[in-house]
Amino acid sequence: MTIHDSQYLNILINKIRVCTAYKPKFGHGSTGYNLADFQVLYSADPFYAWLGLDSPLIYAAHKAAGGMTSIYRQIGIGCEELFRQIIMDSLSLSKEEASWSYSIAKGQGKTRTLSLDARISIASISSSIKRERVQAWLNAAAKHLNINPAVRTSLQGVVFEVRQGYKSKDSKRQNADIANAATAYTQGYVPCLAVLSSQIDESIALRYQSEQWLLLTGILHHTSPMHSLYAFAKEVLEFDLAAFFERNSAALQHEIHTVLQTLLSTEREKEA
Repeated sequence: MTIHDSQYLNILINKIRVCTAYKPKFGHGSTGYNLADFQVLYSADPFYAWLGLDSPLIYAAHKAAGGMTSIYRQIGIGCEELFRQIIMDSLSLSKEEASWSYSIAKGQGKTRTLSLDARISIASISSSIKRERVQAWLNAAAKHLNINPAVRTSLQGVVFEVRQGYKSKDSKRQNADIANAATAYTQGYVPCLAVLSSQIDESIALRYQSEQWLLLTGILHHTSPMHSLYAFAKEVLEFDLAAFFERNSAALQHEIHTVLQTLLSTEREKEA
């Protein structure tokens, strides 16, 4: 185990545990409904009551469906925080140095701030050995992306959009990322999509790659840091991220199992 294992594990576990409090909202309010409130709501609706939709099983199904979405969302948030923290610890960067954002005009004197999840700026790395290692990887990445040699000399680093997996074909999210990439290049940063799982829709992958994003996914069999996020973490950040997940797998599985048991049962079942 590394000196950061407990800290990194808690980042993920704390996000996963958020899901145990999930309650379906049924299109109303923001706090969610417990079983008793749900049955009052649905029993008062003649149509739903006639069909028997005020059943505790319907409530459990809603809670499980929404809860699963919550699990993936919270794992994704945890992965963003974890990856940024690893960059900070591995390269001795501050939170500000490991973050990237920019502002755009909205009209009437208003602005909007947009951001990606992490940044590595070559100039911020104090260690000459680490700086040279990251620079060598950046040069190879620029070559891999066929970036014009004249442009390569102006590159300052890389910015990351971090996902736990990427199968949702949300065109609005993709368009926003592509806009972020354009801005990143104008500021001298290569945009990188970092996906911890190997789950990414092929058409989504092709779209990001066609927009000059470097794509790193959670594949273990590929040893190139131009393709595998785990190879990148091991070779460039000198942190074996795959080994971290392997040695903490039992603890993470326990947390997921506990959340699933909560989400797949009604309050009555838990009280029995």
